[in-house]
Amino acid sequence: MGFCSMTISELIKSLVAYLEKESLILNEDEVWATNRILEVLNLSSIDEDASSKEMELEDILKGILDYACETGICENSVVYRDLLDTKIMGAVLPRPSEVIKTFKEKYSVSPEKATEYYYHFARKSDYIREYRVKNDMKWVTSTEYGDIDITINLSKPEKDPKAIAAATKLEASSYPKCPLCKTNEGYAGRVNHPARQNHRIIPVTLDGDSYFLQYSPYVYYNEHCIVFDGNHVPMKISEKGFRRLFSFIKQFPHYFIGSNSDLPISGGSILTHEHFQGGNYTFAQARAEIETELKFTGFDDIKAGIVKWPMSVIRLIGEDTDRICTLAGKILECWRNYSDDEAFIIAKTEDGVPHNTITPITRFRNGKYEIDLVLRNNITTEECPDGFYHPHPEYHNIKKENIGLIEVMGLAVLPARLKTEMQALKAAILNGEDITKNEAISKHAEWAEKFILSENPTKENIDEITRNAIGNTFSKILEQCGVFERNEEGRKQFLKFVEEVNKN
Repeated sequence: MGFCSMTISELIKSLVAYLEKESLILNEDEVWATNRILEVLNLSSIDEDASSKEMELEDILKGILDYACETGICENSVVYRDLLDTKIMGAVLPRPSEVIKTFKEKYSVSPEKATEYYYHFARKSDYIREYRVKNDMKWVTSTEYGDIDITINLSKPEKDPKAIAAATKLEASSYPKCPLCKTNEGYAGRVNHPARQNHRIIPVTLDGDSYFLQYSPYVYYNEHCIVFDGNHVPMKISEKGFRRLFSFIKQFPHYFIGSNSDLPISGGSILTHEHFQGGNYTFAQARAEIETELKFTGFDDIKAGIVKWPMSVIRLIGEDTDRICTLAGKILECWRNYSDDEAFIIAKTEDGVPHNTITPITRFRNGKYEIDLVLRNNITTEECPDGFYHPHPEYHNIKKENIGLIEVMGLAVLPARLKTEMQALKAAILNGEDITKNEAISKHAEWAEKFILSENPTKENIDEITRNAIGNTFSKILEQCGVFERNEEGRKQFLKFVEEVNKN
């Protein structure tokens, strides 16, 4: 047999014991939970004398899934296994109303207790597949802007050919409309849409509007949460949006929260659904200090300045969020319409397409509220068809994808391909091979010459040199995404924009 030596009855009993241990069910729920699992597996009985074993959830589910595949219940591929184990977990978890009730009870003690409970639920229910997340490669690189976080994302499994083929035969579906819609809660999924039976969302009101809180299934940092609009409406950066961000911060002051921009290239991966991202984590950008103080006319009560960061960031600090949002809205409005040919900033092209927007990040720190306004522009050129304020072609070997909110704050989310490519590059360098002749890694040749070979790598230090090279490259990529260059001329151009804000 292809599955573990434990019987299916032992595995089921072990899963029920795990659920009780992690407070996902109570003792009174044991028989019910057992029967629910039997139902999902098309089994009519269990060996009541079977014993349970304390195991990791990953190992329990693997044993059950191996049994299911061996007995023909489930296709043995990652997509179908994911659909089945989510169905199993969904069958035994509390209803949404129960989770919301517990969350509110915890919140009455403190916001920290509420999010602590909810994050534990998301992790232990297998909604966040911790055993995959831990496979992500992570390290910190020291740069002139502080210690930035680097992640090579290995959490998302590749779809197998059978699932891809099956997906092509499915009728087009608009339900749920996107991965962020509230209609994902409890959804069984399909080969081209993840199962979400173990998904529970928490309603939150932001400045009078209906939103929902959830955690990202691919947590890139501690308590990585997503706060999304109850309606499927597109992303829109606005003063109203700033007020929603601060509304969230007032309810969860131990979290930060920010938003991707609302334009392609400068935004994140999902621009069709209004949402924010936050969490209980301090990024390098938050640690960066103001290097040039600014004064905005009529806002003497707001401390303002340019942040020492590779991208172009205005930080506003104050006690009155209404005042902060009014000023932030003024800066946004001015930036939307701001052009400076010398700085290569074009607000709108001749066809009327807008290019200027903002990536905002809010937090509560030292008794005051803060918002970082990251100035963005998504214009393209012949030399940079993917975006001028975007990773330039010279660094596409490391990252070609959009620089969204998470990257803006100082956490690089890099593609999984880099793991194998860097291993091959390391071997080639240590063996003295001509990198340009190796098709798999030739795209790294020029970069390696500049960032790795110049450091005289040896077997003992090449890993550290490579990690630092990737981290410092990411720092330079962020500089390329900054609309004002980090030099004296760029500083003057930045201050010129500030003067324009003060004229209005």
